[in-house]
Amino acid sequence: MGGLDSARYDAPTMTDDRPPLLTVTPAARDKIARAAASAGHPDACLRIAVTGRHGARFAYDFGLIEPAEAPALDIVVDGDGYRVYVDPASADALRGAVIDLDDAAFGGAITISNPNEGWADPLAARVQHVLDREINPGIASHGGYIDLLDVRDGVAYIAMGGGCQGCAQVDVTLRQGVEVAIKASVPEIVSIVDTTDHASGTNPYYQPSKK
Repeated sequence: MGGLDSARYDAPTMTDDRPPLLTVTPAARDKIARAAASAGHPDACLRIAVTGRHGARFAYDFGLIEPAEAPALDIVVDGDGYRVYVDPASADALRGAVIDLDDAAFGGAITISNPNEGWADPLAARVQHVLDREINPGIASHGGYIDLLDVRDGVAYIAMGGGCQGCAQVDVTLRQGVEVAIKASVPEIVSIVDTTDHASGTNPYYQPSKK
């Protein structure tokens, strides 16, 4: 079965300066255990994967999974009475992350604090800064937002959502607003590509680079 073949995570040794792959706080462990018991699967464990980006932040998939049903190549993080399955392709993006419980949310919500979020590419970080400070606050009043997906060879790839998706004025917003603002602050950007399929609500035209 998949769970039996899963890779075992070895915690850092005394001479290993890597941060742990994941840390799960006691409050989060208790919340996960209660959710599993409530679902009728007390042996189920948390599984986590990074599924993409929303701007500088990662998008995550959290779910409960029975150990016997875990994908064969998953990394197993064993702790003090808990177990987490990690998508192997997400391991580098998750290293050092802390899974905690937000008591301020109704009923408590699982949260993640990940030091790997943000842009390693300084050019992408500058574009993100323009989106965060100049563009998204303005279009938020119309229920819209713009995510930066990638920057390659002077091209910024974006995706529009909310009120911007399918809007009749989207081309005006892109060319007279977004593109002008980004190029003015980050002259290294030569063009902006909107990857959004405004008719169907998907992004079929963009393939992220493999880094």
